[in-house]
Amino acid sequence: MLKLKLAAAALAVFAAAPAVAQDTAAPAGTETAPDGTKAFGIEPYVGVMGGWEQFDNEPNHGIPRALNANGSLRNNYRLAGALVQGIAGVNVPLGPVFVGVEGSVAKGVSGNIDWEYGAAGRFGVRAGDSGMFYGKVGYQWVDFDHYSTYSTGNRNKKNYNDMTYGIGTEFGPKDIGLKGITGNAGFRIRAEVNTYGDFHSFRPMMGVITHF
Repeated sequence: MLKLKLAAAALAVFAAAPAVAQDTAAPAGTETAPDGTKAFGIEPYVGVMGGWEQFDNEPNHGIPRALNANGSLRNNYRLAGALVQGIAGVNVPLGPVFVGVEGSVAKGVSGNIDWEYGAAGRFGVRAGDSGMFYGKVGYQWVDFDHYSTYSTGNRNKKNYNDMTYGIGTEFGPKDIGLKGITGNAGFRIRAEVNTYGDFHSFRPMMGVITHF
């Protein structure tokens, strides 16, 4: 079900691109992005986000199940936890659309996720004042806290990595009725959902992005 929802949302993002492009058309040489900034340029940003990630406790995605010495599933060991994440990246607006890259570091504050590291590319459409809808794809490294499994004979391995995918949105203060106080630099609220590997985790995150 999660796979179908993410795929449908991604299709909606790209289906909206032609409409946004048409609505924001301007005479040659005067093009701007929907938030009033130049249509072409570079926008660096940093941000802080918080959320939760839940991994499947299944053996078919590279991360083995947590088992007791007798081979039974360790019910008190959940491949999940709350996260605090720092991110930094760059957006490159191309008229009404944009592309970008970003890196991230997340620390688990509950459960058995210790650290996560990631790098991803983003692509999407700009909408409204400082708003955007996007998809992202990249790579994620996960370090579990004291992870061990007796079934594989490798009780010390706790680091895993795979592709990651996500969709999300950002919106600025004017979009939520605050009269555009950020101008061309300031804050946006970001909400996104990511997944690890072949849709083997669910990771909703929300936070604040500072762009300049």
